[in-house]
Amino acid sequence: MLTDSVQEEDLDAVEAQIGCKLPDDYRCSFRIHNGQKLVVPGLMGSMALSNHYRSEDLLDIDTAAGGFQQRLGLKQCLPLTFCIHTGLSQYMALESVEGRNCYEIFYQCPDQMARNPSAIDMFITGSSYLEWFTSYVNNVVTGGYPIIRDQIFRYVHDKDCVARTGDITVSVSTSFLPELSSIHPPHYFFTYRIRIEMSKDALPEKACQLDSRYWRITNAKGDVEEVQGPGVVGEFPIISPGRVYEYTSCTTFATTSGYMEGYYTFHCLYYKDKFFNVTIPRFHMVCPTFKVSTARMETNHNEFAMDEDEDSTYTDDYVDRHRMLDNDLEY
Repeated sequence: MLTDSVQEEDLDAVEAQIGCKLPDDYRCSFRIHNGQKLVVPGLMGSMALSNHYRSEDLLDIDTAAGGFQQRLGLKQCLPLTFCIHTGLSQYMALESVEGRNCYEIFYQCPDQMARNPSAIDMFITGSSYLEWFTSYVNNVVTGGYPIIRDQIFRYVHDKDCVARTGDITVSVSTSFLPELSSIHPPHYFFTYRIRIEMSKDALPEKACQLDSRYWRITNAKGDVEEVQGPGVVGEFPIISPGRVYEYTSCTTFATTSGYMEGYYTFHCLYYKDKFFNVTIPRFHMVCPTFKVSTARMETNHNEFAMDEDEDSTYTDDYVDRHRMLDNDLEY
């Protein structure tokens, strides 16, 4: 929960402490609240895989000021969020330096191929505090981001990303993970959450069990990889009228975007020799806008080149949760 607001003199004191002016929209926001203490879950979104967890807190003004950066690569940058588990923060640039626009908001992404430790690339998440914060809040209040077990998950669902095969509907939402991604070398990490449900009006004899999956994965260069395997995330879910099965998995691309599509093969429980395929709709994954570190460009503009020739890497082994739900439950 958010803590009580701060006074104008408190914000003035922070400006004097860090030697930079805070934007008016940020000041106005903190006259209404003062962020939150470092708790789990954080208000600014969570993400969970089998071996990875992130939950971002919206920092209170004193903690943010204490984390103000003046080192090369992050000069004049104020942290807005922080994750206790990963150390990940979103920063706001308080001056137009090192290739950033003033008040631009971003995730830092260290250049793993540069010799210069100040070479820090950036995944851009907002052009101003107002745009960044209101966009996030709008996604929460309109249901754009699902709330699961009292945590906000930043999955994006395209309403057109739904496929119906008979009585079964498959829908997909996706999310980009900056903390597991890099620009140099190109490695873009995405998770996707799949929901499989059978209409509550389906006949009881339509109950079926998932046997296998088939994926066709295409990167931005048009390279195609095909993957087949038993079940999903080690499970063989049974789907019956009014029931839902959900699971989360992930994939990586060496290009900044790509898409996946495919089908599941089911067999009927009442007619065990009857098999059929259920379409998985095509879903696209695109990394956010990014900026390359000026330190890299200044060191040697041509020393390294982005190599996007690698294929995507798919895995169905990462899963944060899967669950059977009644059709009338919402998350």
